Order: sequence, then C-alpha cells, then structure tokens
Amino acid sequence: MKWFGFGAGRAEARPALSGSVSRTGIPIVGAAGGEWPRNYEARVRAAYLENAVAQRAVRLVAESLGEAPLSASDPKLAALVTARSGGQPLLATVAAQLLLHGNAYLQMLCDAEGRLAEIYALRPERVSVVCDAGGWPAAYRYRVGARTTDLPAGPVKPAVVHIRSFDPLDDHYGLGCLGAASGAVAIHNAAARWSKALLDNAARPSGALVYEAGDGSALSAEQFERLRREMDAFVGSGNAGRPLLLEGGLKWQAMSLSPADMDFAGCKAAAAREIALAFGVPSMLLGLPGDATYANYREANKALWRSTVLPLAATILTSIAQGVEGWFEGAALTVDLNQVTALAEDRERLWASVSAASFLEVEEKRALLGLA
Repeated sequence: MKWFGFGAGRAEARPALSGSVSRTGIPIVGAAGGEWPRNYEARVRAAYLENAVAQRAVRLVAESLGEAPLSASDPKLAALVTARSGGQPLLATVAAQLLLHGNAYLQMLCDAEGRLAEIYALRPERVSVVCDAGGWPAAYRYRVGARTTDLPAGPVKPAVVHIRSFDPLDDHYGLGCLGAASGAVAIHNAAARWSKALLDNAARPSGALVYEAGDGSALSAEQFERLRREMDAFVGSGNAGRPLLLEGGLKWQAMSLSPADMDFAGCKAAAAREIALAFGVPSMLLGLPGDATYANYREANKALWRSTVLPLAATILTSIAQGVEGWFEGAALTVDLNQVTALAEDRERLWASVSAASFLEVEEKRALLGLA
C-alpha cells in the first residue's frame, strides 16, 4: 500500500494547484485605490521611468548583484552566468525583473550538439504559465504581438527556468515590489509635479481677481471669457513680474500658501523613504537627508548587502544551479563573500576571532574560514 503517495510517481504525489493564472503573465491582484497605476506597465513607467528614487533603488541592488564576485563549481558555468546575452547582463537583469515584476524567466539555449551555450532572460510580462490537468506548470507561453511560442518546462534540461519571489495568494507567479511602492511613488511624483507648477507660477498661487461692482452685478459670459484669455498671457515663469492692467471694478488680491500647505517637501521626502523601504535599500545610499538610522555610509552599504543583495543573490544563483543540473552535474553557484568589499570589515573581525582561538588546530581554523 502506498501511504500518502510514498512510492508513487512524482506526478501522482503532487497536490492539485488552482492558482490565479493570468494570460499576460501578471498575477491577478486587487485594484489599487485612488489614481495609483494598476497594471505592470503603468507601474513601471511611473516608478522606474519617471521616478528617480525608485530607479536608483532598483539599479543599486541590481548592479551590486551583477558585479558580485562568484564562486562556481565549473568555470564554464561561471562563464555562462557572467556573459552578456543579447547585450544584457544576466544577473543584473534578473535581479531588476524580480524587484519590479516578481518573476524572471531564463531561456536555456543549446548548440547543435545539445550543450548549453547561452542563458537569456525573457521579458516577464510577455510570459504566461501553461498548466496541466493538476494545475502544475507544463510549459511557458512567450507572446510578442501576434507571435506565440510554447517552451516546455521539463524537470531535466528545461527550456525555461522560472525564478519567482514569494506571493502568498498565487501558486504560479511571484510578487514584485512595485505594488507596495506604488502609493509612495504616486505621492512622490505628485509632489514633484506640484513643485514644478509652483515654480511655473512664480512659486506661489497667482492670486484672485475680485469683481467689485457697485450694483452687485456679475460679469457676463463674454466678459468672463475675455478676461480668461487676457489672464492666460500672464501665466508661466517667463511672465513673472509682468504688470497687469485692471478695469471696470476689478481688484487684484494676492494669495499665498500657509506653512502647512508648503510642507510638500516633507511629504515628498517621506514618500522617497517609503520607496527605498519597499525595495530594501537604505535611504542614506539614495542621498535622502534626515535619516539617522545608519551611522554612516559604510554601515548602510553593509546593511544593503546583508539584508537585500545577498538573499536575492542566493535565490537567483540557487535557481540557476538547479536549472542547469542536466548540463552541469553537481552545479553550484554562490557569492564569494571573501571578495565583497562592503563586507571586508566583518571578514577581518571573523579572521581575528578565529586566529585568536588557541584551542583550535590550523586545519580547523581553515575550515571555519571556508578555506580548503
């Protein structure tokens, strides 16, 4: 008797999945409130293309991981991972896709003899999961315009390796950081547009035209439109200080912002810190003032590597190593911590403490330090 699937095949032992699979390769999530962008493309445009804080946060993590020194079980495997495919740096591209989209799809390209020759990162928003009867991924559908290609998802020598971050509400797709950061990005972008509008209007509201007629009458529609056209000629930073000619009972009343209304700068700074928090980057590394959480840039850089870069690198490198097992038996990929400059101080402290341990033999000390 086969209790709980033991002794049965892998397909028979698998539980059925019924995750929310979308045709566009994007997890089905609830609609965001207000005017926050809802789909992936709009969020990428608002965050990565239009917001300097979000773009710098993503690039800081992705480029740090892309330049990290690697230790590989096979020199050919290390060359594949560090090579540029289609002009893109593989590890940096995958890291950025995981941060933004939550999913990364690596296509394994082989030569005529069946040897792994290239690893290419597909655009995640173009890939969707094709499931079998039990809900498990059977293939990955890549769609560009009207062209569609199905790539098999075999356990041995797969055509595509799917790397995804954790999403508690989806069985097939990962969750990126854009959803959590979309509110702060919208606030930061709105504050930037508000600042620009104030600068375009001499950094203050232009004021109000008050019509003080003795008989209590109001402006006619024709007079109102004529006055609006004349006022348009005084809008903009190029017309600052230009005199305004008033007539017929019109009175100019200047207006100004209260100190509470002028706090848009503080609101923008708070939104920038929230964006940095969503992507796991210390705000000090993004040049945001007023943050005293880290004593200096050295500690902030160390925190970036310990809390963000190294966990993300472990996820990516372990997934790649498992995906290439069919070509490289016993494949292993890790970050060589002994060559990471940001962690040099921790490494020196470890070496000093191990060297001072008189109760350890030389070979034991070398083993603790990870030396052969």
